[in-house]
Amino acid sequence: MGRRPFRCYRWIKGKPYPKSRFNRAVPDPKLRFYDGGAKSAKFDFLNACVHLISNEREQIASEALEACRVSANRFLTNKITKDGFHMRIRKHPWHVLRINKMLSCAGADRLQAGMRRAFGKGYQKACRVKIGDILVSIRVKKDNLKHAVNALINCKGKLPGKQLIFVSNKVGFTKYTQREIEELTAKKQLVVKGDHVYKERQRGPLDKALEFVKAQ
Repeated sequence: MGRRPFRCYRWIKGKPYPKSRFNRAVPDPKLRFYDGGAKSAKFDFLNACVHLISNEREQIASEALEACRVSANRFLTNKITKDGFHMRIRKHPWHVLRINKMLSCAGADRLQAGMRRAFGKGYQKACRVKIGDILVSIRVKKDNLKHAVNALINCKGKLPGKQLIFVSNKVGFTKYTQREIEELTAKKQLVVKGDHVYKERQRGPLDKALEFVKAQ
Protein backbone atom coordinates (compact mmCIF):
# COMPACT_ATOMS: atom_id res chain seq x y z
CA MET A 1 0.00 0.00 0.00
CA GLY A 2 1.42 3.41 -1.00
CA ARG A 3 1.87 6.28 1.41
CA ARG A 4 -1.07 8.58 1.92
CA PRO A 5 -0.62 12.06 0.33
CA PHE A 6 0.22 14.75 2.85
CA ARG A 7 -2.77 16.90 1.92
CA CYS A 8 -4.64 14.57 4.28
CA TYR A 9 -2.55 15.80 7.23
CA ARG A 10 -1.47 19.32 6.32
CA TRP A 11 -4.02 21.31 8.34
CA ILE A 12 -3.87 21.59 12.13
CA LYS A 13 -6.91 19.98 13.77
CA GLY A 14 -7.43 19.09 17.41
CA LYS A 15 -4.89 18.82 20.19
CA PRO A 16 -1.25 17.80 19.64
CA TYR A 17 -0.61 14.08 20.06
CA PRO A 18 2.99 13.48 21.25
CA LYS A 19 4.74 10.18 21.86
CA SER A 20 4.35 9.14 25.51
CA ARG A 21 3.87 6.13 27.78
CA PHE A 22 0.26 6.12 26.59
CA ASN A 23 1.27 6.30 22.92
CA ARG A 24 4.16 3.92 22.37
CA ALA A 25 3.94 2.34 18.90
CA VAL A 26 5.19 5.41 17.03
CA PRO A 27 7.68 5.30 14.11
CA ASP A 28 10.86 7.34 14.55
CA PRO A 29 11.06 10.67 12.68
CA LYS A 30 13.12 10.67 9.48
CA LEU A 31 14.91 13.82 10.61
CA ARG A 32 17.87 12.78 12.80
CA PHE A 33 20.37 15.64 12.45
CA TYR A 34 19.37 19.20 13.24
CA ASP A 35 22.78 20.86 12.71
CA GLY A 36 25.09 20.64 9.72
CA GLY A 37 28.30 22.22 8.48
CA ALA A 38 30.76 24.06 10.74
CA LYS A 39 28.92 23.59 14.03
CA SER A 40 31.91 24.58 16.16
CA ALA A 41 32.66 27.86 14.31
CA LYS A 42 32.70 30.92 16.59
CA PHE A 43 29.83 33.38 16.45
CA ASP A 44 31.84 36.09 14.66
CA PHE A 45 33.46 33.78 12.07
CA LEU A 46 30.15 33.12 10.30
CA ASN A 47 28.60 36.49 11.00
CA ALA A 48 25.72 36.69 8.47
CA CYS A 49 22.47 34.79 8.95
CA VAL A 50 19.46 33.93 6.77
CA HIS A 51 16.13 32.51 8.02
CA LEU A 52 13.39 30.53 6.28
CA ILE A 53 10.11 31.62 7.95
CA SER A 54 6.71 29.96 7.68
CA ASN A 55 3.91 32.06 6.23
CA GLU A 56 1.14 29.53 6.96
CA ARG A 57 -0.36 27.72 9.93
CA GLU A 58 0.11 24.06 9.05
CA GLN A 59 1.80 20.76 9.80
CA ILE A 60 5.10 19.74 8.18
CA ALA A 61 6.18 16.07 8.06
CA SER A 62 9.58 14.94 9.30
CA GLU A 63 10.23 13.55 5.79
CA ALA A 64 9.81 17.05 4.33
CA LEU A 65 12.20 18.54 6.91
CA GLU A 66 14.77 15.84 6.13
CA ALA A 67 14.47 16.47 2.37
CA CYS A 68 14.88 20.18 3.06
CA ARG A 69 18.02 19.59 5.14
CA VAL A 70 19.61 17.25 2.59
CA SER A 71 18.90 19.65 -0.29
CA ALA A 72 20.39 22.70 1.46
CA ASN A 73 23.36 20.74 2.80
CA ARG A 74 24.26 19.36 -0.65
CA PHE A 75 23.94 22.77 -2.32
CA LEU A 76 26.07 24.61 0.26
CA THR A 77 28.72 21.87 0.41
CA ASN A 78 29.20 22.11 -3.36
CA LYS A 79 29.34 25.92 -3.34
CA ILE A 80 31.27 26.88 -0.18
CA THR A 81 32.35 23.50 1.36
CA LYS A 82 31.13 22.20 4.73
CA ASP A 83 33.43 24.59 6.65
CA GLY A 84 31.80 27.68 5.14
CA PHE A 85 28.32 27.41 6.67
CA HIS A 86 26.35 26.28 9.72
CA MET A 87 22.75 25.19 9.11
CA ARG A 88 20.20 24.49 11.83
CA ILE A 89 16.67 23.03 11.58
CA ARG A 90 14.63 25.05 14.07
CA LYS A 91 11.45 22.92 14.33
CA HIS A 92 11.10 19.48 15.95
CA PRO A 93 8.55 16.91 14.72
CA TRP A 94 6.86 15.87 17.99
CA HIS A 95 3.27 15.49 16.76
CA VAL A 96 2.16 11.93 15.86
CA LEU A 97 -0.04 11.51 12.77
CA ARG A 98 -2.49 8.60 12.72
CA ILE A 99 -3.90 6.35 10.00
CA ASN A 100 -6.82 3.91 9.96
CA LYS A 101 -5.46 1.25 7.62
CA MET A 102 -7.94 -0.27 5.19
CA LEU A 103 -7.68 -2.62 2.24
CA SER A 104 -7.23 -0.77 -1.04
CA CYS A 105 -7.18 -3.67 -3.50
CA ALA A 106 -9.85 -4.36 -6.11
CA GLY A 107 -13.13 -5.47 -4.59
CA ALA A 108 -12.13 -4.40 -1.08
CA ASP A 109 -15.38 -2.45 -0.68
CA ARG A 110 -17.19 -5.78 -0.27
CA LEU A 111 -14.75 -6.92 2.44
CA GLN A 112 -14.75 -3.86 4.66
CA ALA A 113 -16.50 -0.49 4.85
CA GLY A 114 -14.45 1.03 7.65
CA MET A 115 -15.57 2.37 10.99
CA ARG A 116 -16.65 6.02 11.01
CA ARG A 117 -14.36 8.47 12.91
CA ALA A 118 -11.87 5.70 13.71
CA PHE A 119 -8.96 6.83 15.90
CA GLY A 120 -6.19 5.04 13.99
CA LYS A 121 -2.60 4.06 14.81
CA GLY A 122 0.65 6.04 14.72
CA TYR A 123 1.73 6.64 11.11
CA GLN A 124 4.49 9.30 11.03
CA LYS A 125 5.81 12.37 12.87
CA ALA A 126 5.19 16.01 12.00
CA CYS A 127 5.76 19.46 13.48
CA ARG A 128 3.11 22.14 13.91
CA VAL A 129 4.10 25.63 12.75
CA LYS A 130 2.48 29.04 12.99
CA ILE A 131 2.89 32.13 10.83
CA GLY A 132 6.25 33.69 11.71
CA ASP A 133 7.94 30.51 12.99
CA ILE A 134 11.56 30.05 11.88
CA LEU A 135 11.99 26.72 10.07
CA VAL A 136 15.65 26.80 8.96
CA SER A 137 18.55 29.12 9.83
CA ILE A 138 21.88 29.29 7.98
CA ARG A 139 24.86 31.37 9.06
CA VAL A 140 27.67 32.12 6.59
CA LYS A 141 30.23 34.80 5.85
CA LYS A 142 28.80 37.95 4.29
CA ASP A 143 30.52 37.14 0.98
CA ASN A 144 28.55 33.88 0.74
CA LEU A 145 25.15 35.33 1.63
CA LYS A 146 23.74 34.75 -1.87
CA HIS A 147 24.55 31.01 -1.64
CA ALA A 148 22.63 30.72 1.64
CA VAL A 149 19.62 32.46 0.06
CA ASN A 150 19.72 30.11 -2.95
CA ALA A 151 19.92 27.10 -0.61
CA LEU A 152 16.75 28.25 1.17
CA ILE A 153 15.03 28.75 -2.20
CA ASN A 154 15.74 25.06 -2.84
CA CYS A 155 14.30 24.26 0.60
CA LYS A 156 11.01 25.97 -0.25
CA GLY A 157 10.46 23.42 -3.01
CA LYS A 158 10.60 20.57 -0.48
CA LEU A 159 8.07 22.03 1.98
CA PRO A 160 4.29 22.43 1.79
CA GLY A 161 2.67 25.85 2.08
CA LYS A 162 4.26 29.27 1.78
CA GLN A 163 7.58 30.42 3.22
CA LEU A 164 9.51 33.70 3.29
CA ILE A 165 13.27 34.25 3.30
CA PHE A 166 14.71 36.95 5.56
CA VAL A 167 18.29 38.16 5.94
CA SER A 168 18.88 38.83 9.64
CA ASN A 169 20.59 41.96 10.97
CA LYS A 170 21.99 39.97 13.92
CA VAL A 171 25.47 38.47 14.12
CA GLY A 172 25.20 34.75 13.30
CA PHE A 173 22.78 32.88 15.53
CA THR A 174 23.06 35.46 18.33
CA LYS A 175 20.32 37.91 19.31
CA TYR A 176 22.62 40.95 19.16
CA THR A 177 23.58 43.29 16.33
CA GLN A 178 27.21 44.13 15.57
CA ARG A 179 26.91 47.44 17.39
CA GLU A 180 25.45 45.82 20.53
CA ILE A 181 28.24 43.22 20.57
CA GLU A 182 30.88 45.94 20.32
CA GLU A 183 29.27 47.82 23.24
CA LEU A 184 29.09 44.67 25.41
CA THR A 185 32.70 43.82 24.55
CA ALA A 186 33.83 47.32 25.57
CA LYS A 187 32.00 46.94 28.91
CA LYS A 188 33.43 43.40 29.37
CA GLN A 189 29.91 42.00 29.71
CA LEU A 190 29.95 39.67 26.69
CA VAL A 191 30.09 35.94 27.52
CA VAL A 192 31.10 33.83 24.50
CA LYS A 193 29.82 30.24 24.31
CA GLY A 194 31.05 29.10 20.89
CA ASP A 195 28.35 29.77 18.29
CA HIS A 196 26.26 31.95 20.65
CA VAL A 197 26.84 34.71 23.18
CA TYR A 198 24.92 36.37 25.99
CA LYS A 199 25.18 39.37 28.26
CA GLU A 200 26.72 38.69 31.66
CA ARG A 201 24.04 38.69 34.34
CA GLN A 202 24.44 41.30 37.06
CA ARG A 203 23.96 38.76 39.83
CA GLY A 204 26.22 36.41 41.71
CA PRO A 205 28.88 36.55 44.47
CA LEU A 206 29.62 39.97 45.98
CA ASP A 207 33.39 39.65 45.50
CA LYS A 208 32.91 39.19 41.77
CA ALA A 209 30.80 42.34 41.61
CA LEU A 210 33.46 44.30 43.52
CA GLU A 211 36.13 43.13 41.07
CA PHE A 212 33.96 44.39 38.22
CA VAL A 213 33.55 47.81 39.92
CA LYS A 214 37.30 48.11 40.51
CA ALA A 215 38.00 47.29 36.88
CA GLN A 216 35.76 50.20 35.83
